[in-house]
Amino acid sequence: MHFPRLPDWLIYACVVVALLIAALGRQERADAPEPPPPAPEVEGEALGPASPFDPSVVVDVPDAAGPATGTAFSIADSGVWLTARHVVDGCRTTAIVVGEGRGVAAQVRIDPRSEAAILTTDGGAPPLPLALAESLHRGARAYHPGFPQGSPGEASSKLLGRETLLVRGRGARAEPVLVWAETGRTEGLDGSLGGLSGAPALDAEGRVIGVTIAESPRRGRIYTTAPETLAAALADTGRRYPAAASTAAGAITPDNYFRVADSLRRDLRVAQVVCLAA
Repeated sequence: MHFPRLPDWLIYACVVVALLIAALGRQERADAPEPPPPAPEVEGEALGPASPFDPSVVVDVPDAAGPATGTAFSIADSGVWLTARHVVDGCRTTAIVVGEGRGVAAQVRIDPRSEAAILTTDGGAPPLPLALAESLHRGARAYHPGFPQGSPGEASSKLLGRETLLVRGRGARAEPVLVWAETGRTEGLDGSLGGLSGAPALDAEGRVIGVTIAESPRRGRIYTTAPETLAAALADTGRRYPAAASTAAGAITPDNYFRVADSLRRDLRVAQVVCLAA
C-alpha cells in the first residue's frame, strides 16, 4: 500500500504551526487578578471648633419682613418643628402646609443667637432624629430635602469647613456656620435654591446635623447652622428631643436621596412653611 506523497508546502506549514505552538506554550504568563471592589469613600480630617480666624460671609436681612415660603421639619411628634430664622422672623401669621391649600397655624420662637427658629403646632408629624453631638469630617455628605422655589425638591452637598455668618440689618449678629459645596440637585431645577431655607441637613444615616439657612449660587455653596449652635438653641427650650438612636429616614446615598426626600415630604416630616407679613 502506498500513501500519497504530501505536497512540500503542506509539510512546511505543519512544521511552522508546530513550532509556533511550542513557542507560545513556553511564554511566561503573569495575568493580574480581577481588580478589588471600589474602596469606600473616605472622609477628610475632622472638623475643628469655630474660630475667630474662620472666613466670613455677609448676609443682608431687610428690616421689614415680607411674605415668604420656606421649609420646616419635625423634631417632635407633639408638633415641634425647626426652620430658618429669616423665613419666619417678623411674620404676622406662620403656618405649616399640610395639604393643598391647607395649613396649621404655628407659634414662632426665634433663637436670638442663631439663624434657627422653633415652631410649635397642635399635633405634628414623626420626628427626624438629631445627631448634633457627632463629629464631622471634611468631605462628609449632606442631603437637603425641602421646597426650593416653592416646589418639592432637594440638593446634596459635601462639607468644606466653617465660616462665620455676618448678618446685617434685622437681627444683626455673627454666628459660626458650616459651608458645603453643592454636588447635586433635583433634575431640571435651575437657578436659586430659595425656598430650601429651613430644610434639614441630613447625614448619610438620615440624622439632622443642621438647618439649611443660605446659599451662594455663584460659588455653588450651601450654608447650614453649626451643630453646637443648634444644640444650644434646643437646650434653651428645656425639652428633650429624639436622639440619634431613634428611627431615621434610612441610609441615604447620592443615588437615592431624591426618593428619601419624597418619602419625608409625603409623611410631612419635611413640610413647607409659609409666612404672612405683619
